[in-house]
Order: sequence, then structure tokens, then C-alpha cells
Amino acid sequence: MADWGPVVIAVVLFVLLSPGLLFQLPGKGRVVEFGNMQTSGPSILVHTIIFFCLITIFLIALGVHIYTG
Repeated sequence: MADWGPVVIAVVLFVLLSPGLLFQLPGKGRVVEFGNMQTSGPSILVHTIIFFCLITIFLIALGVHIYTG
């Protein structure tokens, strides 16, 4: 049996937290910008920290597992 939990959680968080796709924190003109499809160095850093925190919570603290087979 393969554990697909980490793969699914990582892909979903990566897509949702891509800077500029849904939101960008910090934005270029405002603190938060929605759907501007642009990015910057500070926003990449902030989104990386948010990704790391969320994936740690889901995989280590909650222990999400999805088994197939």
C-alpha cells in the first residue's frame, strides 16, 4: 500500500500558495493583492514560510494519510 497523503497535501498547498495565483502577500502596491499573477522576492519568502508551516501541521501534527491499493 502506498501512502499518498504527503503527495496530495503538498501538491494542493503548492498550487493554492503559488504567489500571485490566488493572492500575493505582501503585494506590490498593497499588503494583500488577489489574482494579480505577479510575484516578488518577499512574497516568495512569505509564501514559502506559510507552505512549510501548513505542511508541517498537516503531515506531522495531524498525521494525514491516504492509502491506495
